[in-house]
Amino acid sequence: MVPESFETHPSRYRHWRATFDGAWCRLALDAREGEPLVPGYALKLNSYDLGVDLELADFVQRLRFCHPEVKAVIVTGAKERVFSAGANIRMLAGSSHPFKVNFCKFTNETRLAMEDASRHSGVKFLAAVNGTCAGGGYELALACDEIALVDDGQSAVSLPEVPLLGVLPGTGGLTRVVDKRRVRRDRADMFATLVEGIKGKRALEWGLVDRLVPKSRFEQAIFERAQELAARTDETPRGPAIELEPLDPRIDGDRIAYSHVELAMDRVRRRADLVVSGPAGEEAAALADIVAAGSCWWPLRAFRELDDALLRLRFHGEEVNVVTLRTRGDIEKLLAVDRTLEELRQVGLVREVLLHIARTLRRLDLTARSFFAVVDRESCFAGPLLELALAADRTYMVDDGATRMALTPLNFGAFPMSHGLTRLAQRLADGDGDPARLADREDRLRARRGELLGAAAADQAGLVTVRADDIDFDDELRVAVEERASLSPDALTGMEASLRFAGTESLATKIFGRLSAWQNWIFTRPNATGPTGALTRYGAPEQAQFDPRRT
Repeated sequence: MVPESFETHPSRYRHWRATFDGAWCRLALDAREGEPLVPGYALKLNSYDLGVDLELADFVQRLRFCHPEVKAVIVTGAKERVFSAGANIRMLAGSSHPFKVNFCKFTNETRLAMEDASRHSGVKFLAAVNGTCAGGGYELALACDEIALVDDGQSAVSLPEVPLLGVLPGTGGLTRVVDKRRVRRDRADMFATLVEGIKGKRALEWGLVDRLVPKSRFEQAIFERAQELAARTDETPRGPAIELEPLDPRIDGDRIAYSHVELAMDRVRRRADLVVSGPAGEEAAALADIVAAGSCWWPLRAFRELDDALLRLRFHGEEVNVVTLRTRGDIEKLLAVDRTLEELRQVGLVREVLLHIARTLRRLDLTARSFFAVVDRESCFAGPLLELALAADRTYMVDDGATRMALTPLNFGAFPMSHGLTRLAQRLADGDGDPARLADREDRLRARRGELLGAAAADQAGLVTVRADDIDFDDELRVAVEERASLSPDALTGMEASLRFAGTESLATKIFGRLSAWQNWIFTRPNATGPTGALTRYGAPEQAQFDPRRT
């Protein structure tokens, strides 16, 4: 089920068709039944698998960098009377438990990327539901800004997972129905237990869709609405356009090497080393030079590589329990790039680079591995790379008189976590939780922006978990990694998810903290995936048999 590569290109899309026309774009799902990611199932009724969603994720990413002129996207189905039947059930039933969980997580991150583009990049998404819209298909529509349903007397929206498969909608459907669309709880309860879903006027009345459009004028009405959305979109800075070049990592067994990132997995010892290198030379500082550098500009290239490495870690490194995060490079060169990012942060292309860095860091936050940041003499933890240390579950820093790390203005709001807080604010939120004391701590650190902090200063500032001299450092780190790798991965996943997102919740943290945890458990229960479970027996003549005990 796992692809060798997570990269693709519009020239290689098999399931999506994009048509660009000035300020709007039509993105149509036309899943090829006979071309699933792996043999064994057919993508009927525009159902999707990871291959389909990798193309969608690629489209959303390229939309922001390659097509800054687009302000509205119509998402629809290319098949007659079919929008999407959701995730392919045969694929789910035949895949491993870790794959099912990682598939749901990646798919929802793609939905969140659509919402992020709407919120920050001025791109509005209109779901043109032209027929069957079930499960993950409706969850895709929910990720859009508006949902228009064809009024043909038959088309309905549905989330049938609970009654049909004995599982939950896997990519945030329940949360988006009540948190995003504000559907009444009792109506949402009824909706989520109706296999056939809800159609027409009732769907509109309950708030499950935004408009009904007669079949006779569906295409024209959708086109007109897309034009309205494009015209109403605020003038968020976008562009200039650049192409996203392929990453083409070098793979040697369990070692993946990119231009600026290297991931090495040790499956026997259940650990991995993830190294991000800072800029090697003088990076572009003027906008014209940045555009000329394109996707090879260090901040964009390095974090695209990190994003790809995290996906490989999730899907290819199931045995890995703990990851050491390291940086390598000249901290002064990194600070120079950081200053460019800060100075040009309101320029469209640079804004998109910063937003991409933020999304990549959120993917790290949501990755079910223990992360230990290692700060040593060769490190360059500053600005965007300091966020890696702030995201880590622990930070180990050698106290040798030469090792340094640095805060920059970008660490105070450019890279928010999924719940809106900065990693720095969350790191500082200890003691009595008094907001005034937290603000005072942040103010004191703001005054030290750009300062190279040694181990003692970094420890005093709350940036370090363990500070050890260079004689004991390697042994202390080795013991900590070995101990962590020996612990239950299930318990660690639950523990880390509970600790990483202190404070207020958001739609995203509810989805990953609640839905993902429950789905992870439900996928292992016999009522879903046992010999007589609903997902196992889907399509078979025998009905599912449930253990009636409720826990």
